[in-house]
Amino acid sequence: MLVYGITKSFPEEEKFGLVSQFRRAAVSIGANIAEGYKKLGKADKLRFLNIAEGSMAECMNYILLSKDLGYIDEKTFSQLCASIDDAGKLLTAYCYGIINNKGIQSELE
Repeated sequence: MLVYGITKSFPEEEKFGLVSQFRRAAVSIGANIAEGYKKLGKADKLRFLNIAEGSMAECMNYILLSKDLGYIDEKTFSQLCASIDDAGKLLTAYCYGIINNKGIQSELE
């Protein structure tokens, strides 16, 4: 995972601060997508995907903070922003697919 590799170089004093929060938010994205995927109802699916979107926004905040604190360079900043942007586009498309009843299979079928 990109965030884990990048945060390894952060200062030791950030281990239980920014590093921990950044990693937790990044892991939360995939975990909530996975949990939402297994939900039967449209509203439940979308609720978990919305939580994943919130975790992406949280990660974007940590990316900006990391740059402002000088923990990442411009290249890493751009790489992280591009990853968040790409994931956000895919997640938005998935949400619209669910809203429009595309790609949902009932576990009962």
